[in-house]
Amino acid sequence: MEKTDTKIRTGLRRKLIFIKKNVFLTVGLLLFVIILLCAVFSKAIAPYSPYDSNIKQRLSPPSRVHLFGTDEFGRDILSRIIYGTRISLLVGAVAVSIATVFGVLLGALAGYYGGKVDAVLMRIVDSMLSFPAILLALSIVAVLGTGLINLMIAIGIVYTGGFARVVRSTVLSVKEEDFVEASKALGFPDSAIIWENILPNITSTIIVQATVFLAYAVLAEAGLSFLGLGVQPPTPSWGEMLSAGRLHIQTSPWITIFPGLAISMTVMAFNFLGDGLRDLLDPKSKAFVSRKGK
Repeated sequence: MEKTDTKIRTGLRRKLIFIKKNVFLTVGLLLFVIILLCAVFSKAIAPYSPYDSNIKQRLSPPSRVHLFGTDEFGRDILSRIIYGTRISLLVGAVAVSIATVFGVLLGALAGYYGGKVDAVLMRIVDSMLSFPAILLALSIVAVLGTGLINLMIAIGIVYTGGFARVVRSTVLSVKEEDFVEASKALGFPDSAIIWENILPNITSTIIVQATVFLAYAVLAEAGLSFLGLGVQPPTPSWGEMLSAGRLHIQTSPWITIFPGLAISMTVMAFNFLGDGLRDLLDPKSKAFVSRKGK
């Protein structure tokens, strides 16, 4: 028992050392925490209401009163960006959850059973992946209609195919392991083998893939909102702010610069986080092994 506890503590210590030494993972975690705090405590952090307008101060440049300036209606841009984190994280989290559930289901079934099941399911996935992501999302939103819920469903469906592909390739390698063959020989049902033997061994892959797809989902939400098919005004959304600011980009560039920076920082945070988690959770990773050896 003591040996097991010591081994666990040693493993945790090595991972903590790895996190400290991995600059990208540290930066990604820091940015993610900041974004999460803005989303959760936006009412306390934002200096103004994102809906209050002041025509007298419309298109005001950045100043001490309005750090990021104001938009065409005199609304504080910083406050709208802070509140916009709620929409971006909500859409990203729900959309990735949808993609994870259905992607894992399709990928696990295709990889485990193979044959005709694999052929049919992967042709469905291939048909989804044959369309550019934004075009497929536009088509789904056009059918379902605009709105926050439909936006999350559309983005979730778009990235289900990519998730299924990754899960399938991982399941194909895991199902050849001895412990899976032993479970089959002992007569365990397929559902139990998939749920208890295969899925726990691909958890790290699922986590990393979900983190990476969060970045894609944020971009997709911003793109659809920019085109007017996402979150509708006056609800603050980074994509909608970019769309409105493009009309004043030559005279008041701060309207588009700051929402664009918010999108870039969020996408960068999730990409850094995904790359760092991939090295951290994969014991075969060269980055982790090299640090482990030290």
